[in-house]
Amino acid sequence: MDPILAHIQGQQPAIVAFLRDLVQCESPSDDPAAIGRFVELFADRVAGLASAKTFDGGARGKHLLLEFNLPGRRKQGRILGLGHSDTVWPMGTLDAMPWREEAGRLWGPGVLDMKSGLAFFVFAARALRDLDIPAPAKVSLLIVSDEEVGSHSSRKLTETEARKSSAVFVLEPGTGLEGKLKTARKGVGGFQVRARGKSSHAGVDFAAGVNAIVELAHQIETIAGFTNLKAGVTVNPGVIRGGTRTNVVPADASVDVDYRVPRMRDFDKLSRQISKLRPRDKRCQLEVSGELNRPPMERTEGVIRLFRSAKSLALELGVKIEESATGGGSDGNFTAGIGIPTLDGIGGVGEGAHAMHESILADRIADRTALLAKLLAAGA
Repeated sequence: MDPILAHIQGQQPAIVAFLRDLVQCESPSDDPAAIGRFVELFADRVAGLASAKTFDGGARGKHLLLEFNLPGRRKQGRILGLGHSDTVWPMGTLDAMPWREEAGRLWGPGVLDMKSGLAFFVFAARALRDLDIPAPAKVSLLIVSDEEVGSHSSRKLTETEARKSSAVFVLEPGTGLEGKLKTARKGVGGFQVRARGKSSHAGVDFAAGVNAIVELAHQIETIAGFTNLKAGVTVNPGVIRGGTRTNVVPADASVDVDYRVPRMRDFDKLSRQISKLRPRDKRCQLEVSGELNRPPMERTEGVIRLFRSAKSLALELGVKIEESATGGGSDGNFTAGIGIPTLDGIGGVGEGAHAMHESILADRIADRTALLAKLLAAGA
């Protein structure tokens, strides 16, 4: 058996205990005090293995950067692990979703997305220290507090730390129960279209009104037509608002739109389409606002190189891994978007992220942690 895998199998009870403590320290995105408790717990548990530094995330709590103290005198470059402390689950979720070990799985809020990945990275680094295996590059772990709500306070920090690194491993869960790694993610953005008309009494003075809802309906039909499934571009009008009462011709209406693009050139094309929106009723005015929140994580040569390295090292563990692409975004979109080779989805293997059945497979803890350790030992 691979010596790293054998060592980590012996450490699995400790990994599970650490993960249990992380899950039971609830850390919703909108509770900075809870995030603070999680950061303190995490930093305390890695004391001696890594030095810790925190960054102010404002209303979203603290971001945590760890620098690991690993064997090996000469270190060239740096590998950055990337994760998040925040979860989608509100305080008190443990009452309905308690931590438990059952049916070959570990269950609880945030166990898959993504506290397992954080635990695996720590024990991967610990394995190198315990086995006195040199790490040819510096190893850091950045844990941000606002990934689930758009990473607005952490994006600059993430990009700054990524630029200091030769490779980034994103500790998000793998795809499906096979745990496929993620080598491509769509860019994620949104925009709002607001139609402004003129109100009037729908019975007494109907003709004097300009119906903003009718105008918006025409615009929504056009916007939905921007979807191009063959190209992988999706445009979803998701929330509409408008009107006050049925007997009033509405003067205001708006639609919030989500879009996903696999490549920056797709975003450029979509941007041009959006910019050409014009009111059908010339008496109406249109206001368009929005942004690309996360650039696409494209399958570049650097990404492919990392995946091939991971695939080869996994075979040494007796595990065959595959790659996948997804329409969901992560902070790996930011690091890949600035040109840093990024491998995503290397965290827990399970199912139910953001759902009541969130869980990971217990028998994939050791090989996943060992794969991270081998990647760190290889210098990526």
